[in-house]
Amino acid sequence: MVTLNNILFLDIETVPQFDCYDKLTPEWQSLWNLKAAYLIRNKEEETVETIYNKAGIYPEFGKIVCITCGIIQGYGPTKKLILKSFAGHDEKELLLQFTEMLKRWATDPNKCLCAHNGKEFDFPYLCRRMIIHNIPLPVILNTRGKKPWEISHLDTMDLWRFGDFKTFTSLNLLACTLGIPTPKDDIDGSMVWEVYWKENNMDRIVCYCQKDVVTVAQVYLRLCGEELIDEQYIEIKQ
Repeated sequence: MVTLNNILFLDIETVPQFDCYDKLTPEWQSLWNLKAAYLIRNKEEETVETIYNKAGIYPEFGKIVCITCGIIQGYGPTKKLILKSFAGHDEKELLLQFTEMLKRWATDPNKCLCAHNGKEFDFPYLCRRMIIHNIPLPVILNTRGKKPWEISHLDTMDLWRFGDFKTFTSLNLLACTLGIPTPKDDIDGSMVWEVYWKENNMDRIVCYCQKDVVTVAQVYLRLCGEELIDEQYIEIKQ
């Protein structure tokens, strides 16, 4: 089992690159129309314009506005979870800050990244947006040419599957199932685009992202049979 102090827990929040479909150039409207045609099949109430709020989940049409990381320090009942967030409107800048942190932290080959559904969303999304901005991929994120056992990525949804790939289990559902307090006490992922583009409330998004990282860490601990981290030992680093 991976040593707890060697795991970086993370979560990202993404939004469409523009606040509405009409802001897209004609070329990008055409490209989105092709994507949206697949998404709205058999949904007569939806159009390419109304479904644009879902563009944020696709790295070609979305962008990252927040990355929160968490590391566990210490052992036993007084172990701490230290959180650090990178957030802002300038995606390239926050990705550069995040990659610099990763380079400093992941010098040990035993280091790992952990996210919920990270293998299918967070990790590839981060890599694709970095490539779009011409940012060299950190070694710990880059899976090219690596054998499966050489990839230092943990995924709480993957761990919960136990080899069963037929279903998707949300972080909220898994946390509730395991008796861990749910992080969905304010907004959920489907509301992030509105909080960003309509409310311009980055603090609310950061808070939501931090709660998800806390939950990912607690779920991982529970899956490993470890004692959960007491709320008083969760710290946010500025």
